Amino acid sequence: MSLILYERVCSDDRRPSPYCWRARLALAHKGLTPAYRPVKFTEADLVAFSGQSKVPVLVDGESVVSDSWNIACYLEDNYPDAPSLFGGPGGRALTRFTNLWVDHGLQKALGPILAPYLHAVADPDDRDYYRRTREARWGQSLEQLVARRAVYLEALDPVLEPLRQRLAESPFVCGERPAYADYLAFAEFQWARSVCDQDILAPEETALRAWRHCMLDLFDGLARTVTAFDSAC
Repeated sequence: MSLILYERVCSDDRRPSPYCWRARLALAHKGLTPAYRPVKFTEADLVAFSGQSKVPVLVDGESVVSDSWNIACYLEDNYPDAPSLFGGPGGRALTRFTNLWVDHGLQKALGPILAPYLHAVADPDDRDYYRRTREARWGQSLEQLVARRAVYLEALDPVLEPLRQRLAESPFVCGERPAYADYLAFAEFQWARSVCDQDILAPEETALRAWRHCMLDLFDGLARTVTAFDSAC
């Protein structure tokens, strides 16, 4: 059965979308290797067949699934003999909570930090669109976001605290082995690594750094196979 994952692409084969990395890692966890179809910000028409305009989109034979959480649930339900992403119904519910924390906490804290960097590596055809939509989102110019970077990094620190404390207790968010909750959080760091030449983690963040390094090595170094900055390795 053919598997195709439509995902965001920037210049130099940079794959910054944290949502797409969630899907990539979920597929790898299940032992599945899709074909990848790059989609620029201004190429929403390439996924119009899915009934919406965003990536990731997974095509699995006759099935078409959009949204990273829906993709994870689809893989869990349709590939039950492969390693579990959630560890059962209770684990799925807790992982959904993690998903919401990442979306409404970690990602919102990282957004104003990373937006100017992503603009710099976006495909030239996408830059006007990206600037317009992100400046509307944040109510500031990209240049103003750059000037306030230190403020946003300071605001990021308490958002990281639950992850920091969990990784002080266990090598992975999910315990001794990684699962989808790890992929949810790590995908945000992969977004940063894909676009930003300055590490968002302070040198003293030893537990977070060790976890990030382990996540980069998973699945034969899948997260290392695309263009990224070495500052966050």
